[in-house]
Amino acid sequence: MEMSFHLSTGRLPMLVSMPHSGTDIPDDVSARLTAEGLERADTDWHLPQLYDFLDHVGVSTISARWSRYVIDLNRPPEDTNLYPGLDTTSLCPVDTFARAPLYQAGQAPSRVEIDARIDRYYAPYHAALRGELDRLLALHHRVVLWDAHSIASVVPRFFEGRLPDLNVGTASATSCAPELAARVVELARKGGELTVVENGRFKGGHITRHYGRPHERVHAIQLEMCQCLYMQEHAPFAFEPDVAARVQPRLRTLVEAAATWAAG
Repeated sequence: MEMSFHLSTGRLPMLVSMPHSGTDIPDDVSARLTAEGLERADTDWHLPQLYDFLDHVGVSTISARWSRYVIDLNRPPEDTNLYPGLDTTSLCPVDTFARAPLYQAGQAPSRVEIDARIDRYYAPYHAALRGELDRLLALHHRVVLWDAHSIASVVPRFFEGRLPDLNVGTASATSCAPELAARVVELARKGGELTVVENGRFKGGHITRHYGRPHERVHAIQLEMCQCLYMQEHAPFAFEPDVAARVQPRLRTLVEAAATWAAG
């Protein structure tokens, strides 16, 4: 059976989702991509490695296998704009963050192909995510869904200047309890060495908004972080262990605090 994701189940009332960490591209798609598309520059690179403490902590994880260029798991299946009036990429993107075309001329996916990708790649990930939330809800009185993301620190298409280091999104304070968001932001800002914004340019994507339903005991929070905190932001997009080691303890503190809150 072809798997669209990697799922690891834990004991704590928390699930970390990594919908943009995948790098695989099916042969029938890669044959039609441009050189820029094959570079996969807009991947949330190395997140499973950056969050490699999750299994030890006991937190469930789900991460994508397929590249966001195949289908974006953090967009609504109907492909509505999450930020009305602002530029965003689509469910099946046709250009990079730098506006370079992903497909050779005339090779962009049709509506029929997009629907097939939803069935083959999108639906299985979301079914597994929903299933793991339900499993955890059967064991605990509430669950935190942590949607993990990373992005280049400077992307002029979407924002001016350099992004803050850590961008916390809670769908404008609707996807999780206020005290959870406040605790995460407090710990993220502790020491003052990292810049932190709450519900700025990144308020949380489809996963945060769709699954974050505090009245149904699921509290969702998105963390979008600058890639310069742990890797090279240009090809070959290498993971930098010495750099990552400076931010990983902070990430672990945030995750453990969220899990402790859920358990409490």
